Amino acid sequence: MQAILALEDGRVFRGKGYGAKGECYAKSFLILLLLATRNFTDPSYSGQIVVLTNPEIGNYGTNHDDNEATRPWIEA
Repeated sequence: MQAILALEDGRVFRGKGYGAKGECYAKSFLILLLLATRNFTDPSYSGQIVVLTNPEIGNYGTNHDDNEATRPWIEA
């Protein structure tokens, strides 16, 4: 599936998308070098797009003890 990331400054990045199809809009874009499950459930990340760069992400799953809230707050 084709994916596009278009930034406010006019830069456009194209690549392959994985997961559910959809569109989202966010107030900011973060690149995180390390995985922490709490990044998804931390309300301070509300409305932001988070990109995880660690190649081991997803290899070991998550656990409920790391959750900051009962649902994800990130936009994408």
